[in-house]
Amino acid sequence: MAQLARTPFSTAEYRTRLQETQRRMEARDLDVLLITDPANMFYLSGYDAYSFYVPQILIVTPDQNQPIWVGREQDRTCATETTWLDYENIVVYTDEYVDSDNHPMSFVVDLLAELGRATGDVGVEMDADYFSAHAYHELTHALSEATVHDVTKLVNRVRMVKSDAEVACHREAARISERAMEKGIAAIEDGVRQSDAAATVYEALLEGTETTGGDYPAIVPLMPSGEGTGSPHLTWTNETYKEGEPVILELSGVVNRYHSPLTRTVFLGEPPAKVRTASEIVVRGLEAAIDAVEPGVTCEAVERAWRDEIAGTMVEKESRIGYSTGIGYPPSWVEKSASIRPGDTTELQPNMVFHMIPGVWFDGYGIEISESFVVTDDGADVLADVPRELIVK
Repeated sequence: MAQLARTPFSTAEYRTRLQETQRRMEARDLDVLLITDPANMFYLSGYDAYSFYVPQILIVTPDQNQPIWVGREQDRTCATETTWLDYENIVVYTDEYVDSDNHPMSFVVDLLAELGRATGDVGVEMDADYFSAHAYHELTHALSEATVHDVTKLVNRVRMVKSDAEVACHREAARISERAMEKGIAAIEDGVRQSDAAATVYEALLEGTETTGGDYPAIVPLMPSGEGTGSPHLTWTNETYKEGEPVILELSGVVNRYHSPLTRTVFLGEPPAKVRTASEIVVRGLEAAIDAVEPGVTCEAVERAWRDEIAGTMVEKESRIGYSTGIGYPPSWVEKSASIRPGDTTELQPNMVFHMIPGVWFDGYGIEISESFVVTDDGADVLADVPRELIVK
């Protein structure tokens, strides 16, 4: 029995996603795939609820025309309202499995046995954020006649090339990113409490634009200030901003769980010469890397353009300068597929989306200026329109 759901994409698009996943399963001789990453679950089924703090699984086999969603009993309506799945493909476990010694994976294994799928080759996402050691133990203990394989990036790599409808979500999210960045920059002033500026950013992210409302981001706005900008992942504090210090603002608008991250660095007052110089080098390197983007070029070749541009300057960076992005749930909007760094030979294709963030951190300060872009037939289309420079106030 089909359900009337509020999925953001057509049933035909979900079927195409499923078929490509099944093709890759067959190439790896997998008899069943257990999806626990909320982003991959959303991608294949449309399931979208803040329920991933308890185990939930999407079962995919090579021959089925729909996945099977397995989750908590009280979340059944979440599945019927958000997925394209028939009612019989929504299976729930009772609350006796929640926060108890009876792990839901034992329920999943019993279901696999009923389906005749408890033997053979089973793929699981070993590095998924919500696939716990306990879940792995229960699964492998009960599947004594099966061979379990790590397929962490199987669906992630299917997700890399977006449909035009997905790219449209990224573009809408970028409009929200622009608006939140504008309001955030305006709110960052000498004497303003950092938490108040963060509240302004959050309001803008959720308010969205005239055409679409915003959703919660997979990563909170990262807003270090002063010496804290010398560290990459700090948030705000209860202190006030002070003249003579830098502030980093990294945020992302979200539409239908698709993210378009954006970062800028603000300086309150006249920045020291070294800060201006570092910012100019970062921008030059960022633009060189963006200019290197085109279909067929590898991720490592794009990074090399950055590295060549900054060679011999005060700026050095050993970590990656970007990554594929798209659907995101806490704790990250990173797609966990391709990275813009040496050694990644992934070839760029049209409709891939990346967040390029060549952040650099020194003693006492840091500079982050980033762009999200979509790969086009002839280059890179930067998604947001915000001055690409050190913002001086």
